Amino acid sequence: MKTRALALGMAAVLTLGACNKSGDAGDQRKDAQTPQAQKAAGDKTIAAALAGDSQFASAAKAAGLDQTLAGPGPYTVFVPDDSAFASAPAGTVDASPANRSRLTGILTNLILPGTVLVSDIDKAIEAGKGKGTLATMGGGALTATREGGNIVLTDASGRKATITRGDDQFSNGVVHHINALPLPGNTSNAPAAGQKAG
Repeated sequence: MKTRALALGMAAVLTLGACNKSGDAGDQRKDAQTPQAQKAAGDKTIAAALAGDSQFASAAKAAGLDQTLAGPGPYTVFVPDDSAFASAPAGTVDASPANRSRLTGILTNLILPGTVLVSDIDKAIEAGKGKGTLATMGGGALTATREGGNIVLTDASGRKATITRGDDQFSNGVVHHINALPLPGNTSNAPAAGQKAG
């Protein structure tokens, strides 16, 4: 699908950005953030805006994505609150070096290429007749729906997360805060009893 191809292409750009390489890809990413969005965001990056003591910031640092989120972007990041990390299945967000690959997969499942505002997610839901598919940088997808006036994201296993605050704009993208931790489909070795998010 076109959306999946875009996500995979942007994943390659994400990797290049993380390696601090320059060239046309960096220029294209910079141009993807509109001048209006850049003005509204100021100079603060997503990485700089994350609370240093938050679980998401700690996980991003352990996965090596903190430098990426300080780069030019733009990115859209769904940031689970600390209680979402605390209620995740045991070992899911283990920050040990042995778990780095899995942790990176979990976090890139929370990142979309480009700047995707709440209004854009609403349009995707409307265009999909009640369901919008959001292709993640990790190669997976989140399904966006509306429930009780809120935007809800559902992962491949049916875990749901609600956007509690959206459209925090920064120089390299946008952050939406969510109340649960959606997981990519390849983390199925977590215990089934703890997988469903509240």
